Amino acid sequence: MKIIDAELEQQIISTYDLEKIRADFPILKLKINGKPLVYFDSAASGQMPQTIIDRLAYYQTAQHANINRGVYYLSEVATSEFEGARCKLQHFINARESREVIFTSGTTDAINLVMHGYGRKFIKAGDEIILTMLEHHSNIVPWQMLAEEVGAKIRVVPINDAGELLIDEYEKLFNERTKFVSLIHVSNALGTINPVKQMIAFARQHEIPVLVDGAQAAPHMKVDVQDLDCDFYTFSAHKLCGPTGVGILYGKAALLEAMQPFKGGGDMISSVTFEKTTYNTIPHKFEAGTPPIAAAIGFGAAVDYLSTIGMDTIYSHETDLLNYATERINDLPGVHIIGTASSKTAILSFVIDGIHPHDIGTLLDQDGIAIRTGHHCTQPVMQRFKIPATSRASFAFFNNKTEIDALIASIRTVQKFFS
Repeated sequence: MKIIDAELEQQIISTYDLEKIRADFPILKLKINGKPLVYFDSAASGQMPQTIIDRLAYYQTAQHANINRGVYYLSEVATSEFEGARCKLQHFINARESREVIFTSGTTDAINLVMHGYGRKFIKAGDEIILTMLEHHSNIVPWQMLAEEVGAKIRVVPINDAGELLIDEYEKLFNERTKFVSLIHVSNALGTINPVKQMIAFARQHEIPVLVDGAQAAPHMKVDVQDLDCDFYTFSAHKLCGPTGVGILYGKAALLEAMQPFKGGGDMISSVTFEKTTYNTIPHKFEAGTPPIAAAIGFGAAVDYLSTIGMDTIYSHETDLLNYATERINDLPGVHIIGTASSKTAILSFVIDGIHPHDIGTLLDQDGIAIRTGHHCTQPVMQRFKIPATSRASFAFFNNKTEIDALIASIRTVQKFFS
């Protein structure tokens, strides 16, 4: 999958003001063990620029109140800012209507919302749900819970040695019992960009709804839910320079209206008596209780910030970093990249002969380099490659090649230590 033209990509890279971008992130001034922080764990959680920190502080000091129903000034301002953030997210992913954007506590919460709201209502005994080998645990466990509850079956799309989905095998899984597809847009363990548009189009031929876990795609590339034609799409703010504790679920309005609520309580109701409750309209039907108001407003500010830079710009710079890091890693004897798909985002997972990933991560930290080690909540992927874990360096648009050189030097030090 080529996201943008190669010539345009090079033009973007040549004009990218990286030092100006880096100056936006106060955490990059930190020193760890006396060394400058090299933050290569953006796949787990992105860092926050000063403008978002300031926006959160401004809400807390000048706009904070509970939203909806309040008729006083602060409540009306907070409500307006909260709903304004919803509109910003709508435009960020090109949803048709703002009511198709539901605030959740994150990607995991959104997937569970669909499992309970759609799955428990429409998936029955004997039905089949298609997942892929690349899924994060949060897009496996909820569907397993549903399958056990109702007597449905999970079918899994396999991958090849490069970490790419076998699309022919995916298409073979469809039959009259297939009722739902849930798949990851970008693998958090390997960086593989899946051909989700093609996969959605095939499911559409069978009239099967598709949920896309976009947690690792939305921070790195343009997402257009109308172009993808997905039924559901979800991601979290904290991977897009925003705060933790908030994410969104996009859903086509007709499906959201047909779904049952996941949580009951305030603001998701239209009227309540002890005899019967009628539910509110979407999106409020799925937003019970006081929502993460400050976090949602911060989320809106975060997508404003990313949009100012440009998602094509971000993708180009990160791809340049990934290509550089891949070349440098491949030059190291005894170091092996896990996940060599032809289409990847800026995630580089690797193993080193004879050294456990946890030891690698601990020693890199001595040089101020933050990477993630473990199974990355993708144990089926680790089992497929017959390894217990990997070391994962994940890059962001504020990283530079000097930091990658520091990573390579530190890996050499680790190898010498264990030799």
